[in-house]
Amino acid sequence: MRILVTGKNGQVDTALQVLGDQLGLEIIRIGRPEVDLAQIATLEDTVRNGRPDAIISSAAYTAVDKAETEAELAQSINGDAPGELARLAKELNIPILHLSTDYVFAGDKDGVYNENDAPAPVSVYGRTKLSGEEQIAAQTDNYVILRTAWVYSPYGNNFVKTMLRLGETRDQINVVADQHGCPTYAPEIARVVLAIAQQVAIDEDPTLRGIFHLTGQGETTWAGFAKAIFEGSGNRGGKKVQVQPIPSSDYPTPAKRPTNSRLSGEKLDKTYGLVLDPWRISLDSCLDHLITLQNPTEG
Repeated sequence: MRILVTGKNGQVDTALQVLGDQLGLEIIRIGRPEVDLAQIATLEDTVRNGRPDAIISSAAYTAVDKAETEAELAQSINGDAPGELARLAKELNIPILHLSTDYVFAGDKDGVYNENDAPAPVSVYGRTKLSGEEQIAAQTDNYVILRTAWVYSPYGNNFVKTMLRLGETRDQINVVADQHGCPTYAPEIARVVLAIAQQVAIDEDPTLRGIFHLTGQGETTWAGFAKAIFEGSGNRGGKKVQVQPIPSSDYPTPAKRPTNSRLSGEKLDKTYGLVLDPWRISLDSCLDHLITLQNPTEG
């Protein structure tokens, strides 16, 4: 099976490549300089020449704060490019799977968000990601949109790697404690996305299409996540670092973050029988890669 994936250096596209190789799938990653998602005219020839059986739209403009002043660029990458990919998927008669975000919600709900909750993004990033969802749905019925959140992995830039880097030179780190979400491991995302891609490529059942939420099991705050990171690092011989919980008001950012980013994976489980591991288990796997495997004990 040939799967075209947008992105060459991101967390998810890297995880897709690693797992795809293990499963014997042909993963074709596209990105700059050959393809620039900000210039959608560069997509058509590459997509057609790739002759894919499915498209996975995983690349995105993810500089949340910078997007507040680069709205046009964020819209091109997060909104218009997925729409063009969906148009091409429709013409090629293949499914498109697209990764979206918790930022499409306002974050003011008391409980977990499900797929029937109305989006109400409060940032440019969230609005452009919602635009991508809408443009895909306008172009084709053969789509699976997967909203995820708080993504981390051994690859690329993410919260886990940032905390470990900051911990090298600090004994205490202030971390926001009033934003709640579900940390999600990129290799787990890859496992689920590739399973879905293989199924929808051969099964036309409309109930397999639509919007689904895809996050690690369990919830925490950024401060709770940071504490777990340093606990796990300490258990692997790393430095002990104290996490000081602070309110969001003490760490102002250009873009507003959702206070509640918790997403329910019930629909994904009922439809596909797919559930991600609890985030603490996945965090252990990530730390094993980042610490234990990169710094093996000398014998």
